[in-house]
Amino acid sequence: MQSTQFQYLIGVDGGGTGTRVLLVDQNGRELARASAGPSGLMHGAAAAWKAILSAIEQAFKETGIVFPDLNKIAIGCGLAGVNNKQWAAEFVAANPGFAGLVVETDAGTTLLGAHQGQAGAIIALGTGSVGEVMELDGSRREVGGWGFPSSDEASGAWMGLRAINHVQHVLDGRSESDVFAEAVIDYCGGGKDAVFAWLGGATQTKFAQLAPLVIDYAPSNSKARAILLEAGKEVEKMADALDPHGTMPIALCGGLADAIWSYLPEKLLPRVTKPKGDSAAGALILVKNQFMKP
Repeated sequence: MQSTQFQYLIGVDGGGTGTRVLLVDQNGRELARASAGPSGLMHGAAAAWKAILSAIEQAFKETGIVFPDLNKIAIGCGLAGVNNKQWAAEFVAANPGFAGLVVETDAGTTLLGAHQGQAGAIIALGTGSVGEVMELDGSRREVGGWGFPSSDEASGAWMGLRAINHVQHVLDGRSESDVFAEAVIDYCGGGKDAVFAWLGGATQTKFAQLAPLVIDYAPSNSKARAILLEAGKEVEKMADALDPHGTMPIALCGGLADAIWSYLPEKLLPRVTKPKGDSAAGALILVKNQFMKP
């Protein structure tokens, strides 16, 4: 396909908590950014497309451009859950009509965006977590990303799970109560019965919604701080697995990157950097590589 077939290009960053899109014209000029609800594939292909289309509609609304036919748009999607081949196939099959579609893991698009398509590593911390490295020869390798609750170390869901575990100990009398536990209990509705009810409907996304409480209470509460210090150690393990020789730039990415920075082990700090671009920008690079080569 030639780029002249497309009037617009869109990069999508779709996670378990939210969706972010970047809209550009056929010349690569940024027109708008917008967001919507989660489009990670664990929520299903239909839900993912609904969120993506909602964000795209909002992006066009912000530009004042009438939403064009989808057959005039090429779209690249970096989505949580693409490692599950069945989920990915269902998503592609449900394409609502985009003329060009390319799908990648959200880790892959985060990697592309963070180093602008060049060699390097990323550790992405959001609802879930994953690390990925692209070597000088273009080969890629992933660390983590096995999914919640067995993996996703240092993620929002991982933090929320540990916060709830602390609450369970407090409610049982196995640990002394503290302001952090009380805040989590209040968030869940107040009291043991409410916590049980909250757990009955708990998903990865819901556990991740507890992460802000962990972060807010960490400076003053030892239990919350211990969760973030443990998260910092998990980030270091991922960094060492991705870059055992310590020669690659490692971009710390995702919505929780800034919050966890001050809890990283001191010897890791010289190795980590800020990303040059986000996952939506990486998804746009994916589109250009796929559809706009001379």
